[in-house]
Amino acid sequence: MPAKKGQKFKEYTFETKVEAIRLHIEEGWTYRKLMEKFGIADRHRLKEWMRKYKELGEFGLMDQRGRRKEYMDQDRYVQKLKRENDMLKKCLEIWMQEMRSTSM
Repeated sequence: MPAKKGQKFKEYTFETKVEAIRLHIEEGWTYRKLMEKFGIADRHRLKEWMRKYKELGEFGLMDQRGRRKEYMDQDRYVQKLKRENDMLKKCLEIWMQEMRSTSM
């Protein structure tokens, strides 16, 4: 059944998802028992977590919506390193030209 406009869904923390998966895999808990413990209304949600875990590991259980701050920080850091590399390449090129001109 599709979601209605403005409908709110219960969200579960990353830790809750990991614990539910662990209990199911390592201790053999049933979906029903997990649903009762964590207050999960739909068995499909647990199956979806299990599928994502099997495909991507714990990373698959993370909320992937939007851009995360740490990713934006990483992007900025990578851009900074690229600028530094470009500058160092230019410096190396100038230095190499100077070395060639002084050795002649």
